[in-house]
Amino acid sequence: MDFELNEELSMLRQTAREFAASELKAKAREMDKAEEFDRSVFQKMAEIGLTALTIPEQYGGSGFYEGKMANQAASITLEEINRWCASTGVTLSVHMSLFSSLLTKYGSDELKARVLPKVASGEWLGAYCLSEAGSGTDAGSLVCEAKKDGDEYVLNGSKLWITSAPYADVFIVMARTSHEHKTRGITSFLVERDRKGISIGKKEKKMGIRGSATSEVLFEDCRIPAANRIGDEGKGFGIALDTLDGGRIGIAAQAIGIGRASMEDATEYSKAREQFGKPISSFQAVQWMLAEMAMKLDAARLLIHRAAWLRDNGKPCAAEAAMAKLFASETANKCAKDAVQIFGGNGYSKEYDVERYFRDAKITEIYEGTSQVQRIVIARSLLGD
Repeated sequence: MDFELNEELSMLRQTAREFAASELKAKAREMDKAEEFDRSVFQKMAEIGLTALTIPEQYGGSGFYEGKMANQAASITLEEINRWCASTGVTLSVHMSLFSSLLTKYGSDELKARVLPKVASGEWLGAYCLSEAGSGTDAGSLVCEAKKDGDEYVLNGSKLWITSAPYADVFIVMARTSHEHKTRGITSFLVERDRKGISIGKKEKKMGIRGSATSEVLFEDCRIPAANRIGDEGKGFGIALDTLDGGRIGIAAQAIGIGRASMEDATEYSKAREQFGKPISSFQAVQWMLAEMAMKLDAARLLIHRAAWLRDNGKPCAAEAAMAKLFASETANKCAKDAVQIFGGNGYSKEYDVERYFRDAKITEIYEGTSQVQRIVIARSLLGD
């Protein structure tokens, strides 16, 4: 058993860490305030290979896929990006963990050859459309419909809570192709942004990750070729669930990035802030909060690396991914809460980043499966259900 990162992963971590500190440290506040994503940041990540980690080399990928390290590489990178900007972090996570990974695993050779090089290079930003107004946790209840018409499918319906929707160039959409069975009637499709019949609806006003746009996507008689179907007809629900295992690893990595930011900022502040004639870091109450942060973040990171390794090696990881996301997201929220407490009144002010960490952390307990859903997944694994 080896707990050391190999040379490739160590170099990737350093690259991502340096990029995040230089490019995102200053822009994170700006994007949060403006509630807008800076697309130039995504392009810069593409230029250093961070958008291609889960894509095979033949389609412009980085080589981590062939080395069975794609999910490990993605999780390491996402921790570093989210250390400074969770809005950029979730944009990259969806692009890699939900879009690129799904298309790589389930797409036809023709579809992969046509789309993945543009996704790897950053020319196209990918989005993932599963949730609807009436189907969040109960994803099998989706009603967005795709009807076969000759060599095409006609999409009608809407999707809600879609990360990156206003600036995405290509979407993976789960739609109903049959009403005979709730989950076996769902099919996965790739839909390019420039197709007639697609429009972007309401943009959500959010508490956190405000620099990442989250919007409704509307389909009205949107025609797509049958060649854009991903996998067999009726197999989309299984594809979605499998893909979410990887997505949950990505969100777990986002969570510890936010948690680490909270811990590091609180540690530095505690050494500089004086009360009763000495730094508050000398008080046991503060020391214990910092110690618990460090302990839980380290445990969360190990859970993430285990789940990522399992997925990279083709082993079942649904329960392990659920454990990683559950523990990491709850850890992030505890770290952010305690960081605000250590900052005291200053922690409640927008002059300090811990206020933003506190708002950003909450969503990690909700999207890509709530904490309650993760407990269900873990329990079912134990019970053999």
